[in-house]
Amino acid sequence: MDEDLKKNVLKTGTSIVGIVCKDGIVMAADKQVSAGQSLVMSKNEQKVFPVNKYLVVAGCGVAGDIQRVPKFLAAELKLKELKSKSRPTVRQAASLLNNINYNGIRQPSTIPQQAGFLIGGFNEDGSTELFSIEPAGSLIKVEDFDANFGSGMPFILGYLERNWKKNLTIDEGVKLAIESIKSSTQRDMGSGYGIDVIVITKDGIDHRVKQKIESNYIEQ
Repeated sequence: MDEDLKKNVLKTGTSIVGIVCKDGIVMAADKQVSAGQSLVMSKNEQKVFPVNKYLVVAGCGVAGDIQRVPKFLAAELKLKELKSKSRPTVRQAASLLNNINYNGIRQPSTIPQQAGFLIGGFNEDGSTELFSIEPAGSLIKVEDFDANFGSGMPFILGYLERNWKKNLTIDEGVKLAIESIKSSTQRDMGSGYGIDVIVITKDGIDHRVKQKIESNYIEQ
C-alpha cells in the first residue's frame, strides 16, 4: 500500500460495498461507528441510505461528513430539478457529490472534510448506475464492485475478486453483499454490529436487509 492508501484506510473505519448486477445495484454497509481505533461510539448507525426517491449513498470516514453531505446533495439536486424542469441523472448526481467532496477537502480549513462515498441510483429510462467518490476527490464509474476506502475494504475486495461474476441477479448480489460485509466484520476493528442492504432497480429502492449482531456469553 502506498502512503495515501494507508492514511485513507486508517481514517475511514467502516465497511461499505456496492455491487453491479444485471438488473440493478446492491449496496450495503455495517453499523458500527468508531472513535479512532479504540472506542465504539455507536452500534446501530445506518451508513447506506436513500438520498431521495432514486438515489442511494453509502459513506465511509468522519460520521459528521457522512451525515451532512448527502443532505446537502439532496437539496442541491432538488434545486437543479426545479430550475431545469428535469430530473438529474445518476451521473449528474455523482458529479455534484464529487464537487461537494472535492471542495470540502480543498478549501482552507482547520478540519478538512474526510469522507468517501458510493452513490447508486436509477435513471428515468430505467437504467441503473454506480459511482465511487474516494476521499481525495476522484470520481470513478463502477462496472463491477467497489468498497471505496473503508477500513474493511481489503477484506471485501479480496472476497469479491473471487466471487463476483457478470450478470448476477439481484438476489445473488444481496447474498454476495451480506457475505462481503461479514468477511470484513470478522477481522476489521472498525466494522461490525450489523448489516444494512439496499437494492436499487428500475422499480425503485428497497431496504432489503436489516440485521444486527447480538453478543452472547457461552460457558466453556
